[in-house]
Amino acid sequence: MGSWPVADRSEARARATTGVLFGLAAYGWWGFAAVYFKLVDAVLPLEILAHRIIWSVVVLLLIIAASGRWKAMTRLLGAPASLALLSLSTLLIALNWYVFIWAITHSRIVEASLGYFINPMVNVLLGFLVLHERLRLWEWISVALAAAAVTWLTISAGVIPWISLTLAISFALYGLIRKLAGVGAIEGLTVETVILLPLAAGYLAWRAEAGALAFGAGSTRIDLLLVAAGPVTALPLLWFAAAVRRLRLATIGLLQYLAPTIQFALAVTVYGEPFSARRMVAFVLIWIALAIYSADNFRNRERIRA
Repeated sequence: MGSWPVADRSEARARATTGVLFGLAAYGWWGFAAVYFKLVDAVLPLEILAHRIIWSVVVLLLIIAASGRWKAMTRLLGAPASLALLSLSTLLIALNWYVFIWAITHSRIVEASLGYFINPMVNVLLGFLVLHERLRLWEWISVALAAAAVTWLTISAGVIPWISLTLAISFALYGLIRKLAGVGAIEGLTVETVILLPLAAGYLAWRAEAGALAFGAGSTRIDLLLVAAGPVTALPLLWFAAAVRRLRLATIGLLQYLAPTIQFALAVTVYGEPFSARRMVAFVLIWIALAIYSADNFRNRERIRA
């Protein structure tokens, strides 16, 4: 088999480099999003969520218009099966967003980061249970180690790590449903936020009527930060979509650990959250599970390519 022409290899390398940069931007942004939510932690999490929905709708509709995706949106709106699945995914992403915001604003970032470290293992388990995918031995081992970490936290602390589990399971289920729906990332999120729009607007109207709304209460800084929730949500999604178009899924799979790693580092070094020996045991088990999972997937993909 002949080698690629130099020009083709050069173009492939440039495409991969650009993809990695987009991936780093997306996952780095999601990691540092904790800083943003810390800046608005004086606002109730539900109000932050409502603003995130409303301003995301504005930004996403502008993106749809600018990128000429109205035809794709029209096709999606005319597909009842996809809309039914998106209605379910809407509930899951709303739950995931709310719990994440609550965790950040209540100084529980370490637990939030653990949830996203666990998430790949939950994805593997859902693939087995729902999609009937066969798991390799090392995938079973990685899932078992993740389960051991959660069990250890539950027994040692006497409390179920509900933040970590809610984030991991809700995001895994969300990904599964979006996979089944088979819609574009931007179009899907636009529909989801539009579905949530009446609830978000209604909640803000109710809070305003009660005179308890943080937005417009006199702090220009808070007002601007809440409006920024739109681009904070939409921009990394655009970068992620650009990365996926240019990179192998194996590379995306490795990059996804950047976000919870940044969250964890911020929690411990910047925000001074406690990190006990008990938590260390759980994190070490999860990191070993991720190392096994990543190495096994990389080896398997290379074997398939060969």
